[in-house]
Amino acid sequence: MKYTLITGASSGIGYETALKFADRENNLILIARNEENLQALKEKIQSQHPKLDVVIKSVDLSEPKKVYQLYDELKDYELQTVINNAGFGDFNQISDQDFDKTEKMIRLNVEALTILTSLFVRDYENVEGTQVINLSSVAGYEIFPVSLTYTATKYYVSAYTEGLNVLLKNKDAKMRAKVLAPAPTDTKFMQRSLDKDSFEYQGNVENYNTPEEMASYLLELYDSDKTIGLVNAE
Repeated sequence: MKYTLITGASSGIGYETALKFADRENNLILIARNEENLQALKEKIQSQHPKLDVVIKSVDLSEPKKVYQLYDELKDYELQTVINNAGFGDFNQISDQDFDKTEKMIRLNVEALTILTSLFVRDYENVEGTQVINLSSVAGYEIFPVSLTYTATKYYVSAYTEGLNVLLKNKDAKMRAKVLAPAPTDTKFMQRSLDKDSFEYQGNVENYNTPEEMASYLLELYDSDKTIGLVNAE
């Protein structure tokens, strides 16, 4: 059996993406820290698609050793698609930033994504139909000084993924690498970025997408021959 692996699957874009791939009868490996939310998502999917195999793994991907450990635990599963969605932001000024949070953000947004992508490419680059889709941001194509370090992590994701796809094509590999760059999306992203208990997009953000809309854009990218899915909020 072939599986689609999705990180950051317990809420937001990852959650909605899992539902859409389930609708396509894809077996799933769902990764996030929140095991309770993952279990609830698994039960929802299996109630609608009882024949699907849904594997959940509660892992903090901001710890690099756990990323390697996770991949080792998945060696008996045949991966077809890897979607690196896990990540978070930080809107503190450079002089005010919490370095523990900053380091964790870099490890998750950059290191974990790079490790998972690299291991997947190593093992599957010549397998027909394989794809890796990495989640960047509009902030990966335009500098936002208010979130400078976060912006830099997303520039990395964009450059790394676009470059990887060139490399794969030059090698005549069968895998393709793609990058989705969402505009503001109504998830817990702003809440965590601003270190707030809650955040309402309505009334605070002029234009934004829903997680379900963004998951639909991801599916469009998956089905296309494009490398980049740059989404605006309009």
